[in-house]
Amino acid sequence: MSATPPLVVPGRALDFYLSQGYYRMHQDLFTCLFLPVGEKVYTVHWLRMVLADVKYGPVQRRLLRQAERFTLQLRPLELTNELEELYARYRQSISFDAPDTVETFLLNGATHNVFQTEVLEVRDAGRLVAAGIFDAGERTMAGIMNFYDPDYRKFSPGKLLMLLKLEEARRRHYTHYYPGYLVYGYPKFDYKLFPCPAATEVFDCLREEWYPFSWERVDAQNSVLTGV
Repeated sequence: MSATPPLVVPGRALDFYLSQGYYRMHQDLFTCLFLPVGEKVYTVHWLRMVLADVKYGPVQRRLLRQAERFTLQLRPLELTNELEELYARYRQSISFDAPDTVETFLLNGATHNVFQTEVLEVRDAGRLVAAGIFDAGERTMAGIMNFYDPDYRKFSPGKLLMLLKLEEARRRHYTHYYPGYLVYGYPKFDYKLFPCPAATEVFDCLREEWYPFSWERVDAQNSVLTGV
């Protein structure tokens, strides 16, 4: 009797749920409208980028040119000591809360990953200095986490990894890249606009539709959600 193949979320299903404002947390798909930080509660606004409309400015092009000094490797995700050690160094250097390990971030104790997850590795003379993890759908990509060696901070590796993922998504002829959400009045998440604000859309949870991103639209949605 053959064994039952492990459950995997089909790429087409991931595409659909991302388009409805859902996202991956551990081994689940979730959505939310609010984020508590300390004693405050902020509104959440989901983003995606229309890959056909992405055009880079001089800063983005400069980062991509800098990446030419590194070796890039793309592979299916496998949790390794090398990845965990890199993440541990990264976590010690940041000022915000983050899960203890990559395993906690992605699996949280689960023994099987239901998503089609890949890792883009950035190496300098063979040494792993940055890693970008994403989930692949049939026509879309969800950027899940980026981390890097603090010694390489001058290369803006977090932003660079976003650009490298976008380039990989365009190489695959995907339609959209989903970076997650930004938070109204809490600018720590605004970096997700970095690749190309003009190609970015924001999800209107009330109309269940995507619109070209603008702070005016986010402000209006925040007002509706909070009643302010």
